[in-house]
Amino acid sequence: MKAKSSNLYLLIAFLMLVLAGCKGKDGDDGLDGLNATVYYSEWFTPSAWSGNAGDWYFGVNAPDLTADIVENGVILAYVSLNGDLYESNAVRPLPAYAVGANWSFLIPEYKTIEFTSDMISMPSTTGNLFRFIAIPGNTIALKSKSLNSITENELKNMPYKDVCKFFNIPE
Repeated sequence: MKAKSSNLYLLIAFLMLVLAGCKGKDGDDGLDGLNATVYYSEWFTPSAWSGNAGDWYFGVNAPDLTADIVENGVILAYVSLNGDLYESNAVRPLPAYAVGANWSFLIPEYKTIEFTSDMISMPSTTGNLFRFIAIPGNTIALKSKSLNSITENELKNMPYKDVCKFFNIPE
């Protein structure tokens, strides 16, 4: 009888440790399954652009963009451009056309993201902000058949503010 009680207490202690250790990059407890494993960058501006007229890019070290996330998850990228006529401080999902150019992103290798522009002249290094959100394929919000599930296309078509709200990401 004493051995059964000890095993029960050990099991409870183990479960408490496991549950206490579930933290996502965004600080949530991970128990709802929506945002425990969602990664996001801070807003950043390029220090320099590489390339030439019509083919500009800059790369960013992105350690969260692992092979598993790139191959099985969803990567969303956003831009807020200085001089955007659409709306002051507008946040556009990439790819987008704004300020007379196409803007996009690509993953040239794991753990790196590049943002691109086809402007004729070099894009500014001030006032243009970029950000990415990486959602692993094992995130319950993507895999579940419950009411909370969402498809990759729905995420890509969702306004930036709604994505942030859905995954509890600070804007």
